Amino acid sequence: MRAADGFTGRANSTLTCGDPGMPIPEALAVAEGFAREHGIKPTAHVVIGSSCEPAIRDAGWIVDLDHPGGAESVVMTGPLEKFADGEAESRDLPGWWELTAGSEVSAVQRHVLGSSEVVCFGSLSEDGTVVAAVRGAVVEDVLHVARLAVRPSHRRRGLARQLMGELAGWGLKQGATTCVLQVAEHNSAAIGLYTELGCAEHHRYRYWVPAVS
Repeated sequence: MRAADGFTGRANSTLTCGDPGMPIPEALAVAEGFAREHGIKPTAHVVIGSSCEPAIRDAGWIVDLDHPGGAESVVMTGPLEKFADGEAESRDLPGWWELTAGSEVSAVQRHVLGSSEVVCFGSLSEDGTVVAAVRGAVVEDVLHVARLAVRPSHRRRGLARQLMGELAGWGLKQGATTCVLQVAEHNSAAIGLYTELGCAEHHRYRYWVPAVS
């Protein structure tokens, strides 16, 4: 069960993997109590097609169609060596945070994005302004990619591809061999880019919430 003041879905949901050690309706009640205790929306992070999904539905929960990132996300993985090109610098710049998290960055946001032991704030700048940014964190031999963003005025210039290549180079240097990332299922442009970089779909997940809050 995770709570982070409402910043990101994953950091404010209960991951439903494995045996909860009690009937699923009871486990959901515990998760709901945890969420209310922390002032966040009760939410279950559920892998599509997992064995617990029917039981969650039968307990009266529904797919969160109002989730800001979309109801369904695709998790993709791929080997870093296929698209590594250069090496990203890890620079905690104000412009990085403004582009990826907004103009006013909270302590919670900094904790969620910056507390990993091996983390990279990759960016590309033009005339002193960060125009593209991405976050990478290495855990064991896996590079976790998140917060890839390009300013609208600088899109369709290959900056996302360049930044991903540099982040992959950084990840290889940290001992990673594989990357994992998530993308909204409706974001066909991003899925196309990641596919071209050698990534493939691993699984999909969606968020479930109580039908009556």
